[in-house]
Amino acid sequence: MTQGSLKPALSAGQIWNMSFGFLGIQIGFELQNGNVSRIFQTLGADVGSLAILWIAAPMTGLIVQPIIGHLSDKTWSPRFGRRRPFFLVGALLASLALFIMPNAPALWVAAGMLWIMDASLNVTMEPFRAFVGDNLPDRQRTVGYAMQSFFIGTGAVLAGALPWVMTNWLGLSNVAPAGEIPETVHWSFYIGGAALLAAVCWTVFTTREYSPKELAGFAASQGDVAHGGHAAATRSAAQFATGGAIWIIAGAAVAALVALARGDSRPAFLGTIEVAKDLYVLAGLIGGFGVIQLFASMLRAQGREDSGFMEVVSDLFAMPKTMRQLAVVQFFSWFAMFALWIYGTPGVTEYHFGASDAAGAAYQDGADWWSLMGSVRNGLAAAAALGFVVVAAKIDRTRLHALNLMLGAAGFAAVLLVRDPALLWVPQIGLGIAWASIVSLPYAILAGSVPAEKMGIYMGVFNIFIVVPQLLAATLLGFLVTNIFGGAPIYAMAIAAASFVAAAAATLLVREQAA
Repeated sequence: MTQGSLKPALSAGQIWNMSFGFLGIQIGFELQNGNVSRIFQTLGADVGSLAILWIAAPMTGLIVQPIIGHLSDKTWSPRFGRRRPFFLVGALLASLALFIMPNAPALWVAAGMLWIMDASLNVTMEPFRAFVGDNLPDRQRTVGYAMQSFFIGTGAVLAGALPWVMTNWLGLSNVAPAGEIPETVHWSFYIGGAALLAAVCWTVFTTREYSPKELAGFAASQGDVAHGGHAAATRSAAQFATGGAIWIIAGAAVAALVALARGDSRPAFLGTIEVAKDLYVLAGLIGGFGVIQLFASMLRAQGREDSGFMEVVSDLFAMPKTMRQLAVVQFFSWFAMFALWIYGTPGVTEYHFGASDAAGAAYQDGADWWSLMGSVRNGLAAAAALGFVVVAAKIDRTRLHALNLMLGAAGFAAVLLVRDPALLWVPQIGLGIAWASIVSLPYAILAGSVPAEKMGIYMGVFNIFIVVPQLLAATLLGFLVTNIFGGAPIYAMAIAAASFVAAAAATLLVREQAA
Protein backbone atom coordinates (compact mmCIF):
# COMPACT_ATOMS: atom_id res chain seq x y z
CA MET A 1 0.00 0.00 0.00
CA THR A 2 1.56 3.29 -1.04
CA GLN A 3 1.56 6.51 0.94
CA GLY A 4 -1.40 8.67 -0.06
CA SER A 5 -3.41 5.92 -1.75
CA LEU A 6 -7.19 5.89 -1.56
CA LYS A 7 -8.89 3.39 0.72
CA PRO A 8 -10.29 0.73 -1.65
CA ALA A 9 -13.93 -0.29 -1.73
CA LEU A 10 -14.68 -3.75 -0.35
CA SER A 11 -16.81 -6.41 -1.99
CA ALA A 12 -20.26 -7.35 -0.72
CA GLY A 13 -18.80 -10.61 0.62
CA GLN A 14 -16.10 -8.79 2.57
CA ILE A 15 -18.64 -6.41 4.10
CA TRP A 16 -20.81 -9.42 4.99
CA ASN A 17 -17.91 -11.19 6.75
CA MET A 18 -16.79 -8.13 8.71
CA SER A 19 -20.36 -7.54 9.93
CA PHE A 20 -21.40 -11.14 10.60
CA GLY A 21 -20.18 -11.11 14.20
CA PHE A 22 -22.93 -8.63 15.04
CA LEU A 23 -25.41 -11.48 14.53
CA GLY A 24 -24.00 -13.16 17.62
CA ILE A 25 -23.58 -9.95 19.60
CA GLN A 26 -27.23 -9.04 19.09
CA ILE A 27 -28.38 -12.52 20.02
CA GLY A 28 -26.67 -11.91 23.35
CA PHE A 29 -28.11 -8.41 23.78
CA GLU A 30 -31.63 -9.48 22.78
CA LEU A 31 -31.67 -12.41 25.19
CA GLN A 32 -30.55 -9.96 27.86
CA ASN A 33 -33.05 -7.24 26.91
CA GLY A 34 -35.98 -9.57 26.43
CA ASN A 35 -35.54 -11.84 29.44
CA VAL A 36 -33.64 -10.13 32.25
CA SER A 37 -36.69 -8.28 33.63
CA ARG A 38 -38.50 -11.62 33.49
CA ILE A 39 -35.67 -13.33 35.40
CA PHE A 40 -35.56 -10.52 37.96
CA GLN A 41 -39.31 -10.72 38.56
CA THR A 42 -39.20 -14.51 38.79
CA LEU A 43 -36.51 -14.22 41.46
CA GLY A 44 -38.65 -11.82 43.50
CA ALA A 45 -38.11 -8.29 42.14
CA ASP A 46 -41.17 -6.01 42.01
CA VAL A 47 -41.90 -3.77 39.03
CA GLY A 48 -40.83 -0.65 40.92
CA SER A 49 -37.29 -1.97 41.42
CA LEU A 50 -36.67 -3.14 37.84
CA ALA A 51 -35.20 0.13 36.61
CA ILE A 52 -32.58 0.34 39.34
CA LEU A 53 -31.66 -3.34 38.90
CA TRP A 54 -31.05 -2.62 35.23
CA ILE A 55 -28.61 0.17 36.02
CA ALA A 56 -25.71 -2.30 35.84
CA ALA A 57 -26.00 -2.49 32.05
CA PRO A 58 -25.54 1.20 31.18
CA MET A 59 -23.03 1.75 33.98
CA THR A 60 -20.92 -0.99 32.47
CA GLY A 61 -21.11 0.55 29.01
CA LEU A 62 -20.21 3.97 30.36
CA ILE A 63 -16.99 2.62 31.85
CA VAL A 64 -16.05 -0.08 29.35
CA GLN A 65 -16.68 1.43 25.93
CA PRO A 66 -14.33 4.46 26.06
CA ILE A 67 -11.62 2.33 27.65
CA ILE A 68 -11.92 -0.41 25.04
CA GLY A 69 -12.04 2.19 22.27
CA HIS A 70 -8.82 3.75 23.56
CA LEU A 71 -7.08 0.40 23.99
CA SER A 72 -8.10 -0.88 20.56
CA ASP A 73 -6.81 2.33 18.93
CA LYS A 74 -3.44 1.65 20.57
CA THR A 75 -3.36 -2.07 19.74
CA TRP A 76 -1.70 -3.56 16.68
CA SER A 77 -0.47 -7.05 15.92
CA PRO A 78 0.47 -8.17 12.38
CA ARG A 79 -1.19 -11.49 13.16
CA PHE A 80 -4.24 -10.55 15.27
CA GLY A 81 -4.88 -6.99 14.11
CA ARG A 82 -6.29 -4.10 16.10
CA ARG A 83 -9.97 -4.75 16.86
CA ARG A 84 -10.24 -8.53 16.48
CA PRO A 85 -8.54 -9.51 19.76
CA PHE A 86 -11.24 -7.58 21.62
CA PHE A 87 -13.97 -9.26 19.55
CA LEU A 88 -12.76 -12.69 20.61
CA VAL A 89 -12.09 -12.07 24.31
CA GLY A 90 -15.42 -10.31 24.79
CA ALA A 91 -17.31 -13.07 22.99
CA LEU A 92 -15.77 -15.80 25.14
CA LEU A 93 -16.72 -13.99 28.36
CA ALA A 94 -20.22 -13.07 27.13
CA SER A 95 -20.94 -16.66 26.10
CA LEU A 96 -19.91 -17.89 29.52
CA ALA A 97 -22.17 -15.31 31.17
CA LEU A 98 -25.13 -16.41 29.03
CA PHE A 99 -24.65 -19.98 30.24
CA ILE A 100 -24.59 -18.88 33.88
CA MET A 101 -27.37 -16.24 33.92
CA PRO A 102 -30.49 -18.51 33.89
CA ASN A 103 -28.97 -20.60 36.68
CA ALA A 104 -28.76 -17.66 39.08
CA PRO A 105 -30.02 -18.91 42.46
CA ALA A 106 -30.92 -15.47 43.84
CA LEU A 107 -31.80 -11.97 42.68
CA TRP A 108 -28.45 -10.47 43.72
CA VAL A 109 -26.61 -13.13 41.69
CA ALA A 110 -28.71 -12.34 38.60
CA ALA A 111 -28.05 -8.61 39.03
CA GLY A 112 -24.31 -9.25 39.27
CA MET A 113 -24.38 -11.54 36.24
CA LEU A 114 -26.14 -8.83 34.23
CA TRP A 115 -23.17 -6.57 35.01
CA ILE A 116 -20.66 -9.19 33.81
CA MET A 117 -22.69 -10.08 30.72
CA ASP A 118 -23.12 -6.48 29.64
CA ALA A 119 -19.45 -5.69 30.21
CA SER A 120 -18.43 -8.62 28.02
CA LEU A 121 -20.87 -7.73 25.26
CA ASN A 122 -19.57 -4.15 25.30
CA VAL A 123 -15.96 -5.36 25.01
CA THR A 124 -16.99 -7.17 21.84
CA MET A 125 -19.37 -4.59 20.38
CA GLU A 126 -17.47 -1.31 20.72
CA PRO A 127 -14.56 -2.24 18.38
CA PHE A 128 -17.08 -3.51 15.80
CA ARG A 129 -18.30 0.07 15.30
CA ALA A 130 -14.75 1.31 14.73
CA PHE A 131 -14.04 -1.72 12.50
CA VAL A 132 -16.39 -0.39 9.80
CA GLY A 133 -14.86 3.08 10.01
CA ASP A 134 -11.37 1.59 9.72
CA ASN A 135 -12.00 -0.68 6.76
CA LEU A 136 -14.49 1.14 4.55
CA PRO A 137 -14.19 4.37 2.57
CA ASP A 138 -16.78 7.01 3.41
CA ARG A 139 -18.91 6.16 0.36
CA GLN A 140 -19.42 2.63 1.70
CA ARG A 141 -19.89 3.38 5.39
CA THR A 142 -23.66 3.71 5.25
CA VAL A 143 -23.71 0.29 3.57
CA GLY A 144 -21.36 -1.10 6.22
CA TYR A 145 -23.39 0.14 9.17
CA ALA A 146 -26.62 -0.88 7.43
CA MET A 147 -25.18 -4.39 7.08
CA GLN A 148 -24.43 -4.38 10.81
CA SER A 149 -28.01 -3.24 11.35
CA PHE A 150 -29.24 -6.15 9.20
CA PHE A 151 -27.37 -8.63 11.38
CA ILE A 152 -28.56 -6.85 14.52
CA GLY A 153 -32.13 -7.32 13.33
CA THR A 154 -31.57 -10.93 12.27
CA GLY A 155 -29.86 -11.86 15.52
CA ALA A 156 -32.61 -10.24 17.53
CA VAL A 157 -35.26 -12.15 15.56
CA LEU A 158 -33.59 -15.46 16.36
CA ALA A 159 -33.07 -14.63 20.03
CA GLY A 160 -36.52 -13.15 20.54
CA ALA A 161 -38.25 -16.17 19.04
CA LEU A 162 -36.29 -18.76 21.02
CA PRO A 163 -38.50 -18.94 24.18
CA TRP A 164 -41.71 -19.06 22.10
CA VAL A 165 -40.28 -21.74 19.80
CA MET A 166 -39.12 -23.78 22.79
CA THR A 167 -42.63 -23.71 24.20
CA ASN A 168 -44.81 -24.12 21.13
CA TRP A 169 -42.66 -26.21 18.81
CA LEU A 170 -40.40 -28.23 21.08
CA GLY A 171 -42.80 -28.65 24.00
CA LEU A 172 -40.46 -27.46 26.74
CA SER A 173 -41.99 -26.17 29.94
CA ASN A 174 -42.70 -22.44 30.03
CA VAL A 175 -43.52 -22.37 33.74
CA ALA A 176 -41.54 -23.34 36.80
CA PRO A 177 -42.03 -23.37 40.55
CA ALA A 178 -41.96 -19.96 42.24
CA GLY A 179 -38.45 -18.54 42.26
CA GLU A 180 -37.17 -20.78 39.45
CA ILE A 181 -36.42 -19.88 35.82
CA PRO A 182 -38.49 -21.78 33.20
CA GLU A 183 -36.77 -24.44 31.10
CA THR A 184 -37.44 -22.47 27.91
CA VAL A 185 -35.33 -19.57 29.16
CA HIS A 186 -32.49 -21.90 30.18
CA TRP A 187 -32.18 -23.44 26.72
CA SER A 188 -32.59 -20.11 24.96
CA PHE A 189 -29.56 -18.75 26.81
CA TYR A 190 -27.49 -21.88 26.17
CA ILE A 191 -28.18 -21.81 22.42
CA GLY A 192 -27.62 -18.05 22.31
CA GLY A 193 -24.24 -18.33 24.01
CA ALA A 194 -23.01 -20.89 21.48
CA ALA A 195 -24.31 -18.83 18.53
CA LEU A 196 -22.66 -15.65 19.84
CA LEU A 197 -19.24 -17.25 20.00
CA ALA A 198 -19.58 -18.94 16.58
CA ALA A 199 -20.65 -15.74 14.79
CA VAL A 200 -17.87 -13.61 16.27
CA CYS A 201 -15.28 -16.26 15.44
CA TRP A 202 -16.47 -16.15 11.82
CA THR A 203 -15.60 -12.46 11.59
CA VAL A 204 -12.33 -12.88 13.49
CA PHE A 205 -11.03 -15.58 11.15
CA THR A 206 -12.38 -14.32 7.79
CA THR A 207 -11.34 -10.66 7.89
CA ARG A 208 -8.16 -8.61 7.89
CA GLU A 209 -7.36 -5.11 9.15
CA TYR A 210 -5.29 -2.23 7.83
CA SER A 211 -2.12 -1.41 9.74
CA PRO A 212 -1.65 2.03 11.35
CA LYS A 213 0.78 2.88 8.52
CA GLU A 214 -1.80 2.01 5.87
CA LEU A 215 -4.48 4.07 7.62
CA ALA A 216 -2.10 7.03 7.80
CA GLY A 217 -1.54 6.66 4.04
CA PHE A 218 -5.28 6.78 3.40
CA ALA A 219 -5.57 9.89 5.54
CA ALA A 220 -2.70 11.54 3.64
CA SER A 221 -4.55 10.97 0.37
CA GLN A 222 -7.26 13.28 1.67
CA GLY A 223 -4.81 15.93 2.79
CA ASP A 224 -5.79 15.29 6.40
CA VAL A 225 -2.77 13.78 8.07
CA ALA A 226 -3.01 15.77 11.28
CA HIS A 227 -6.78 15.75 11.59
CA GLY A 228 -6.44 18.71 13.82
CA GLY A 229 -9.22 20.83 12.41
CA HIS A 230 -11.99 18.93 14.12
CA ALA A 231 -11.10 19.68 17.73
CA ALA A 232 -12.00 22.52 20.01
CA ALA A 233 -9.32 24.37 21.97
CA THR A 234 -7.67 22.34 24.71
CA ARG A 235 -9.57 22.64 27.98
CA SER A 236 -7.41 24.20 30.67
CA ALA A 237 -6.91 22.90 34.21
CA ALA A 238 -8.91 25.86 35.53
CA GLN A 239 -11.81 25.11 33.18
CA PHE A 240 -11.84 21.49 34.29
CA ALA A 241 -11.79 22.59 37.94
CA THR A 242 -14.62 25.08 37.49
CA GLY A 243 -16.78 22.64 35.57
CA GLY A 244 -16.08 19.90 38.09
CA ALA A 245 -17.09 22.09 41.01
CA ILE A 246 -20.36 23.05 39.33
CA TRP A 247 -21.29 19.44 38.63
CA ILE A 248 -20.41 18.32 42.17
CA ILE A 249 -22.54 21.10 43.67
CA ALA A 250 -25.41 20.14 41.36
CA GLY A 251 -25.13 16.49 42.40
CA ALA A 252 -25.09 17.43 46.07
CA ALA A 253 -28.17 19.62 45.55
CA VAL A 254 -30.09 16.74 43.93
CA ALA A 255 -29.08 14.39 46.76
CA ALA A 256 -30.21 16.96 49.34
CA LEU A 257 -33.60 17.35 47.62
CA VAL A 258 -34.08 13.58 47.52
CA ALA A 259 -33.18 13.31 51.22
CA LEU A 260 -35.58 16.14 52.05
CA ALA A 261 -38.38 14.54 50.05
CA ARG A 262 -37.85 11.17 51.75
CA GLY A 263 -37.37 12.55 55.25
CA ASP A 264 -39.79 13.09 58.11
CA SER A 265 -40.02 16.85 57.45
CA ARG A 266 -41.27 16.39 53.88
CA PRO A 267 -42.16 19.76 52.24
CA ALA A 268 -45.87 20.30 51.66
CA PHE A 269 -45.36 21.41 48.04
CA LEU A 270 -44.40 17.86 47.08
CA GLY A 271 -47.95 16.71 47.79
CA THR A 272 -48.36 13.00 47.07
CA ILE A 273 -45.29 12.73 44.80
CA GLU A 274 -43.27 9.63 45.62
CA VAL A 275 -39.50 10.08 45.52
CA ALA A 276 -37.67 6.76 45.33
CA LYS A 277 -34.14 6.20 46.60
CA ASP A 278 -33.23 5.44 42.97
CA LEU A 279 -32.76 9.19 42.50
CA TYR A 280 -29.71 9.07 44.76
CA VAL A 281 -28.06 7.24 41.85
CA LEU A 282 -28.86 10.21 39.61
CA ALA A 283 -27.26 12.54 42.15
CA GLY A 284 -24.20 10.30 42.24
CA LEU A 285 -23.89 10.32 38.46
CA ILE A 286 -24.03 14.12 38.34
CA GLY A 287 -21.47 14.47 41.11
CA GLY A 288 -19.30 11.72 39.63
CA PHE A 289 -18.94 13.65 36.38
CA GLY A 290 -17.70 16.56 38.44
CA VAL A 291 -15.14 14.38 40.21
CA ILE A 292 -13.84 13.17 36.84
CA GLN A 293 -13.28 16.78 35.78
CA LEU A 294 -11.51 17.67 39.01
CA PHE A 295 -9.18 14.71 38.56
CA ALA A 296 -8.51 15.81 34.97
CA SER A 297 -7.77 19.32 36.26
CA MET A 298 -5.18 17.96 38.67
CA LEU A 299 -3.46 15.84 36.00
CA ARG A 300 -3.42 18.72 33.50
CA ALA A 301 -1.98 21.12 36.08
CA GLN A 302 0.80 18.61 36.77
CA GLY A 303 1.48 18.12 33.04
CA ARG A 304 0.55 14.44 33.17
CA GLU A 305 -1.05 14.25 29.73
CA ASP A 306 0.10 10.81 28.61
CA SER A 307 -2.55 8.68 30.32
CA GLY A 308 -5.49 7.01 28.63
CA PHE A 309 -7.77 8.74 31.13
CA MET A 310 -6.66 12.19 29.98
CA GLU A 311 -6.99 11.24 26.33
CA VAL A 312 -10.58 10.05 26.81
CA VAL A 313 -11.61 13.08 28.89
CA SER A 314 -9.88 15.55 26.56
CA ASP A 315 -11.51 14.00 23.50
CA LEU A 316 -14.89 14.12 25.23
CA PHE A 317 -14.61 17.91 25.54
CA ALA A 318 -13.12 18.31 22.04
CA MET A 319 -15.73 16.46 20.05
CA PRO A 320 -16.31 17.49 16.44
CA LYS A 321 -19.41 19.66 15.94
CA THR A 322 -21.29 16.91 14.09
CA MET A 323 -20.66 14.53 16.97
CA ARG A 324 -22.00 17.05 19.51
CA GLN A 325 -25.16 17.46 17.46
CA LEU A 326 -25.58 13.70 17.13
CA ALA A 327 -25.14 13.34 20.89
CA VAL A 328 -28.50 15.05 21.43
CA VAL A 329 -30.14 12.71 18.93
CA GLN A 330 -28.65 9.68 20.63
CA PHE A 331 -29.74 10.86 24.07
CA PHE A 332 -33.44 10.99 23.24
CA SER A 333 -33.34 7.90 21.00
CA TRP A 334 -31.81 5.61 23.60
CA PHE A 335 -33.89 6.97 26.48
CA ALA A 336 -36.89 5.72 24.52
CA MET A 337 -35.35 2.33 23.75
CA PHE A 338 -34.41 1.71 27.36
CA ALA A 339 -38.03 2.44 28.36
CA LEU A 340 -39.05 -0.29 25.93
CA TRP A 341 -36.57 -2.82 27.32
CA ILE A 342 -37.33 -2.18 30.98
CA TYR A 343 -41.10 -1.84 30.83
CA GLY A 344 -42.10 -3.71 27.66
CA THR A 345 -42.59 -7.11 29.32
CA PRO A 346 -44.31 -5.97 32.55
CA GLY A 347 -46.34 -3.41 30.63
CA VAL A 348 -47.69 -5.80 27.99
CA THR A 349 -48.32 -8.67 30.41
CA GLU A 350 -50.38 -6.37 32.65
CA TYR A 351 -52.08 -4.15 30.04
CA HIS A 352 -52.78 -6.71 27.31
CA PHE A 353 -52.87 -10.01 29.22
CA GLY A 354 -54.16 -8.82 32.61
CA ALA A 355 -51.32 -10.60 34.44
CA SER A 356 -48.95 -9.20 37.05
CA ASP A 357 -47.90 -12.40 38.88
CA ALA A 358 -44.58 -13.46 37.38
CA ALA A 359 -45.12 -17.04 38.53
CA GLY A 360 -48.44 -17.39 36.69
CA ALA A 361 -49.01 -19.01 33.30
CA ALA A 362 -50.72 -15.87 31.91
CA TYR A 363 -47.65 -13.76 32.70
CA GLN A 364 -45.30 -16.28 31.10
CA ASP A 365 -47.53 -16.53 28.01
CA GLY A 366 -47.58 -12.73 27.76
CA ALA A 367 -43.81 -12.56 28.18
CA ASP A 368 -43.31 -15.15 25.43
CA TRP A 369 -45.70 -13.30 23.11
CA TRP A 370 -43.93 -9.97 23.70
CA SER A 371 -40.60 -11.69 23.07
CA LEU A 372 -42.00 -12.99 19.78
CA MET A 373 -43.18 -9.45 18.94
CA GLY A 374 -39.57 -8.43 19.51
CA SER A 375 -38.63 -10.90 16.79
CA VAL A 376 -41.21 -9.32 14.48
CA ARG A 377 -39.80 -5.87 15.28
CA ASN A 378 -36.26 -6.95 14.63
CA GLY A 379 -37.18 -8.83 11.46
CA LEU A 380 -38.68 -5.62 10.16
CA ALA A 381 -35.51 -3.84 11.27
CA ALA A 382 -33.39 -6.27 9.26
CA ALA A 383 -35.56 -5.66 6.19
CA ALA A 384 -35.37 -1.89 6.72
CA ALA A 385 -31.56 -2.12 6.96
CA LEU A 386 -31.46 -3.76 3.53
CA GLY A 387 -33.57 -0.88 2.29
CA PHE A 388 -30.99 1.56 3.68
CA VAL A 389 -28.33 -0.24 1.62
CA VAL A 390 -30.37 0.43 -1.52
CA VAL A 391 -31.05 4.11 -0.81
CA ALA A 392 -27.72 4.91 0.89
CA ALA A 393 -26.33 6.95 -1.98
CA LYS A 394 -29.62 8.55 -2.99
CA ILE A 395 -31.02 10.28 0.09
CA ASP A 396 -29.90 12.68 2.81
CA ARG A 397 -29.03 10.59 5.87
CA THR A 398 -30.20 13.11 8.47
CA ARG A 399 -33.67 13.57 6.96
CA LEU A 400 -34.05 9.82 6.54
CA HIS A 401 -33.15 9.28 10.20
CA ALA A 402 -35.62 11.95 11.37
CA LEU A 403 -38.42 10.31 9.35
CA ASN A 404 -37.56 6.89 10.78
CA LEU A 405 -37.67 8.22 14.35
CA MET A 406 -41.13 9.70 13.78
CA LEU A 407 -42.31 6.29 12.56
CA GLY A 408 -40.90 4.87 15.78
CA ALA A 409 -42.83 7.42 17.86
CA ALA A 410 -46.02 6.31 16.10
CA GLY A 411 -45.11 2.72 16.95
CA PHE A 412 -44.77 3.49 20.66
CA ALA A 413 -48.12 5.27 20.63
CA ALA A 414 -49.70 2.28 18.89
CA VAL A 415 -48.61 -0.09 21.71
CA LEU A 416 -51.01 1.88 23.94
CA LEU A 417 -53.80 2.12 21.37
CA VAL A 418 -53.82 -1.58 20.40
CA ARG A 419 -55.59 -3.62 23.09
CA ASP A 420 -55.77 -6.99 21.30
CA PRO A 421 -52.47 -8.86 21.87
CA ALA A 422 -52.82 -10.46 18.44
CA LEU A 423 -52.45 -7.01 16.86
CA LEU A 424 -49.27 -6.04 18.68
CA TRP A 425 -47.36 -6.74 15.48
CA VAL A 426 -48.70 -3.46 14.05
CA PRO A 427 -46.63 -1.14 16.33
CA GLN A 428 -43.54 -3.19 15.50
CA ILE A 429 -43.49 -1.76 11.95
CA GLY A 430 -42.59 1.75 13.10
CA LEU A 431 -40.44 0.52 15.97
CA GLY A 432 -38.48 -1.83 13.69
CA ILE A 433 -37.72 0.86 11.12
CA ALA A 434 -36.62 3.27 13.86
CA TRP A 435 -34.41 0.65 15.51
CA ALA A 436 -32.65 -0.18 12.23
CA SER A 437 -32.00 3.52 11.76
CA ILE A 438 -30.72 4.11 15.31
CA VAL A 439 -28.06 1.41 15.05
CA SER A 440 -26.81 2.43 11.60
CA LEU A 441 -27.34 5.97 10.34
CA PRO A 442 -25.85 7.96 13.27
CA TYR A 443 -22.67 5.87 13.04
CA ALA A 444 -22.44 6.37 9.28
CA ILE A 445 -22.74 10.14 9.80
CA LEU A 446 -20.24 10.11 12.68
CA ALA A 447 -17.54 8.00 10.99
CA GLY A 448 -16.88 10.69 8.39
CA SER A 449 -16.47 13.43 10.99
CA VAL A 450 -13.77 11.91 13.22
CA PRO A 451 -10.04 11.29 12.56
CA ALA A 452 -9.09 7.77 11.53
CA GLU A 453 -6.45 7.32 14.23
CA LYS A 454 -9.06 8.04 16.92
CA MET A 455 -11.93 6.03 15.42
CA GLY A 456 -12.09 3.60 18.34
CA ILE A 457 -11.96 6.14 21.13
CA TYR A 458 -14.50 8.42 19.47
CA MET A 459 -16.86 5.52 18.89
CA GLY A 460 -16.46 4.73 22.60
CA VAL A 461 -17.05 8.35 23.61
CA PHE A 462 -20.04 8.48 21.28
CA ASN A 463 -21.54 5.54 23.14
CA ILE A 464 -21.51 7.63 26.31
CA PHE A 465 -24.52 9.32 24.75
CA ILE A 466 -26.20 5.95 24.57
CA VAL A 467 -25.29 5.07 28.14
CA VAL A 468 -26.16 8.35 29.86
CA PRO A 469 -29.82 8.31 28.76
CA GLN A 470 -30.03 4.68 29.82
CA LEU A 471 -28.74 5.63 33.26
CA LEU A 472 -31.24 8.47 33.45
CA ALA A 473 -33.98 6.11 32.32
CA ALA A 474 -32.98 3.64 35.03
CA THR A 475 -33.25 6.34 37.70
CA LEU A 476 -36.07 8.55 36.36
CA LEU A 477 -38.51 6.21 34.60
CA GLY A 478 -39.67 4.59 37.82
CA PHE A 479 -40.30 8.05 39.29
CA LEU A 480 -42.23 9.22 36.21
CA VAL A 481 -44.30 6.05 35.83
CA THR A 482 -45.19 6.05 39.54
CA ASN A 483 -46.10 9.71 39.88
CA ILE A 484 -47.60 10.53 36.49
CA PHE A 485 -49.18 7.22 35.47
CA GLY A 486 -50.06 5.63 38.81
CA GLY A 487 -47.41 2.93 38.52
CA ALA A 488 -48.84 1.39 35.30
CA PRO A 489 -45.72 0.28 33.39
CA ILE A 490 -47.36 0.41 29.93
CA TYR A 491 -47.34 4.22 30.04
CA ALA A 492 -43.56 4.19 29.78
CA MET A 493 -44.37 3.76 26.07
CA ALA A 494 -45.95 7.24 26.06
CA ILE A 495 -42.75 8.70 27.51
CA ALA A 496 -40.77 6.83 24.86
CA ALA A 497 -42.95 8.23 22.06
CA ALA A 498 -42.32 11.80 23.23
CA SER A 499 -38.60 11.08 23.45
CA PHE A 500 -38.49 9.84 19.85
CA VAL A 501 -40.23 13.01 18.66
CA ALA A 502 -37.54 15.08 20.41
CA ALA A 503 -34.83 12.93 18.79
CA ALA A 504 -36.34 13.47 15.34
CA ALA A 505 -36.39 17.25 15.84
CA ALA A 506 -32.74 17.20 16.98
CA THR A 507 -31.74 15.15 13.92
CA LEU A 508 -32.89 17.91 11.58
CA LEU A 509 -30.29 20.21 13.21
CA VAL A 510 -27.34 17.88 12.46
CA ARG A 511 -24.88 19.09 9.82
CA GLU A 512 -22.42 16.56 8.39
CA GLN A 513 -18.80 17.76 8.36
CA ALA A 514 -15.67 15.90 7.29
CA ALA A 515 -12.88 15.29 9.79
